[in-house]
Amino acid sequence: MRIAILSDIHGNIAALDAVLDNVAGRGADAIVNLGDIVSGPLSPCETADRLMALNLPTIRGNHERQLLTRYPGHMGASDRYADAVLQPRHRDWIASLPESLWLADDVLMVHGAPGDDLCYWLETLDPAGLRPATATELEARAGGVAAPLILCGHTHIPRIHHRPGGGMIVNPGSVGLPAYDDDHPIPHKVETGSPHARYAIVEQTAGGWTAELIAVGYDWDAAARAAEAHGRADWAAALRTGRA
Repeated sequence: MRIAILSDIHGNIAALDAVLDNVAGRGADAIVNLGDIVSGPLSPCETADRLMALNLPTIRGNHERQLLTRYPGHMGASDRYADAVLQPRHRDWIASLPESLWLADDVLMVHGAPGDDLCYWLETLDPAGLRPATATELEARAGGVAAPLILCGHTHIPRIHHRPGGGMIVNPGSVGLPAYDDDHPIPHKVETGSPHARYAIVEQTAGGWTAELIAVGYDWDAAARAAEAHGRADWAAALRTGRA
């Protein structure tokens, strides 16, 4: 069993198409999507239509939840842009997505951490910035959930973690946004340091699950120009550099 893991596409249709092409070249038995699908100043509708047609196993992220539950005046700029252009068919699809999903008896899909779509599970935010979480911190956030393989997203940082008691957690990174800054709970930056689209492939072998983190090139300058056309210089800089 080979599974390609996508997360945090954020409406970047060019990055999504490049990743899907790369997956097709490598081969996978399944492709899954961990949420934060459309929010951003690029191509929310086109991204939703592409994924709706593919009918991949998909969960919602915090941005899908926010699109469904917040008034536009209480949304951030990325959610407001998506909210303004999404059609009823897109909203119906988003509303149908579960918060988490067992892909099989041994594979769990979550967005942030089990039960919390805003949790930085594999990273810890300190006043100095982000750092890899310790095993103790990570297990405290797991809520007692165990599985041979757990797939998570949200932070946009690719990472593979082997749990001390057994099992692996994989964050594939972000397909569509390689860096961002945030004020919650304290001001901080999340940066991968390159503009590539990110995803991962996991494979089940006789010895257990293995994982590969993959970076894919695409026309990120065109994506940056689209962000600039919609007044998002912050996105444009992140898309071109992988820096916030």
